[in-house]
Amino acid sequence: MRGKLLRARLGLDSGYFSRQLRRLEADRLVITDPDGGDGRERKVRLTRKGLAERAVLDSSSNELAASILTPLTEPQRNRLVTAMGDVERLILASQVQVEIIDPRDFDARFCLRSYFEELAQRFDAGFDPAQSISASDEEMTLPNGLLLVATLRGAAVGCGALKLHSDTQSAEVKRMWVAADVRGLGLGRRLLERLSAEAASRRMLILRLETNRSLFEAKHLYQRAGFVEVEPFNNEPYAHHWFQKDLRHA
Repeated sequence: MRGKLLRARLGLDSGYFSRQLRRLEADRLVITDPDGGDGRERKVRLTRKGLAERAVLDSSSNELAASILTPLTEPQRNRLVTAMGDVERLILASQVQVEIIDPRDFDARFCLRSYFEELAQRFDAGFDPAQSISASDEEMTLPNGLLLVATLRGAAVGCGALKLHSDTQSAEVKRMWVAADVRGLGLGRRLLERLSAEAASRRMLILRLETNRSLFEAKHLYQRAGFVEVEPFNNEPYAHHWFQKDLRHA
């Protein structure tokens, strides 16, 4: 796991986290490695000894959970598990922060790279950003546009961008992405609502977007958010569906 993500999930400040990590390394419970080509990031891995220690902790945790569940009937257990899952998801959703950031920022680059990688995997013919309609850094920087990045406990987990066209009072949604491990928290809807609000606050009258047929969940999201499917309004080679929303009645 990336060190930054681990520290954020534990809610520790960087100094304390570094000291504890060094202690774990000294005890040969973890090792750290550079994370790809970025010298600022490191990956933390459990050693064989660390895995054994974790197994002991997992066993103790399972025994405690069993002692709590044993007195309950099967329907009560199911209700408890469902309720706990709902609480966990709601708490996670409440901790997500969404901010406008520079598209050249490290977290922005991570989100955009993840977005491109997912499209390359999901589209029938792959995905080449150079062949798609542009959303350059300049086009995602005010006054030309903006980029929203969502973070959870310090880790980037989603993004969405706007291209603003003041001459036609219209805006385009671009680069909508949510990390797989936080889907189901309503983050896609939240990003889309924020993008709509940002466009409306800048006197845009129409909000447009296009999507690929492989992204069926995105299509449903747009329809639930009040977007209406329309005839193609651009020549995006990877699009099969075009949508727009009248912000005057949003």
